[in-house]
Amino acid sequence: MTSLKVMDLFCGTGGFSKGFEKTGSFEVVYGIDILPLSVATFQLNHEAALALSGDIRKVRRSEIAEKLNLARDEVDVIIGGPPCQGFSSIRPNRSTNYDDPRNTLFEEFAAYVGYWRPRVFVFENVVGLATHQRGVDLDAIQESFSQLGYTTDWRILNAAHFGVPQKRERLILLGAQQGVKLRWPRPTHHGNFRTIGHQDPARLLRPSQPDLFSDSSSELPAALTVRDAIDDLPPIGSGEAAERYDRPARTDYQRERRGDVAELTWHCATRHSDKMMEIIKHSGPNISYIPKHLITSGFSSCYSRLEADEAAPTITVNFVHPASNKCIHPNLDRALTPREGARIQSFDDNFRFAGTNRNAVAKQIGNAVPPLLGKVIGDAVAEMLGAGL
Repeated sequence: MTSLKVMDLFCGTGGFSKGFEKTGSFEVVYGIDILPLSVATFQLNHEAALALSGDIRKVRRSEIAEKLNLARDEVDVIIGGPPCQGFSSIRPNRSTNYDDPRNTLFEEFAAYVGYWRPRVFVFENVVGLATHQRGVDLDAIQESFSQLGYTTDWRILNAAHFGVPQKRERLILLGAQQGVKLRWPRPTHHGNFRTIGHQDPARLLRPSQPDLFSDSSSELPAALTVRDAIDDLPPIGSGEAAERYDRPARTDYQRERRGDVAELTWHCATRHSDKMMEIIKHSGPNISYIPKHLITSGFSSCYSRLEADEAAPTITVNFVHPASNKCIHPNLDRALTPREGARIQSFDDNFRFAGTNRNAVAKQIGNAVPPLLGKVIGDAVAEMLGAGL
């Protein structure tokens, strides 16, 4: 069967498109991002794709078509998440020139859709977009795509409901050409997770498709936990590293992430100062556990320890440092390693990260869409296009 062709805009490391690739139905042909190191990682893991590092506004789509040797109707799916700063200038009628490199970042995404005319697109972004400007921006985004002839709908998806050991939420906007029925992934795990961005989760879950969360969801297995994700990794201390597994995988999730990998990479812990080690020894569920004489400021989840038997909160770009959002190991006195963060984000252990700097790799991991969330969305899109396995 011929694979469906996918373009990944604002691709970062390519976690989102890696999830699509893992469905077995898609071929990733193109990725672009302004961060060179992230694009290098994307290329390492999508070797056959055309990967470009640069400002998407300065790259003409006609040039991409020539490099890919693809006609404008040969791209099946476009995915991506434009950075938030593009939203302030959204205007449905701002530009009808789909090859104009001067458009804003959101408009670039829309222009790619208008130029290539994919059967489906997936726009992902921060949850706050749903309520920003009282929803005016999101309405404008949908109107922009409506004018291009696409039917759209959106949901807030929590990664923990789909087999990721992390309560990370993203706004997902699906769009399809006329005649293609929208489909949403069905949860595989249950958990009582609050929705970020509004005090009333029902307003964000958009009840127009109530079967997404049905009464039977409690019969699903419980959401995976931090322990389920990382307790097979060697228990190294501050400043230490390990390059070999020293115990068998305990859970299916761990076995799936390991695959047939023999060498462990990026399991290297930040070396903390004596003062930081003292802070870590007092750490608990929130910052209130730290004696006031040890710290001068910080938000509630700073210097906080992860709960082993719960799904992790959202992994941030600085999770290798204890002052970041709840990123101290559940049982060890140190912050998470890049490998542990990657596990919580659902990256396979054979996913290669470009660079040699721990902080830079952590940033790539923290900025990514979890590949397993990408996979379940990809499975739904494959069904939409008649390619479901």
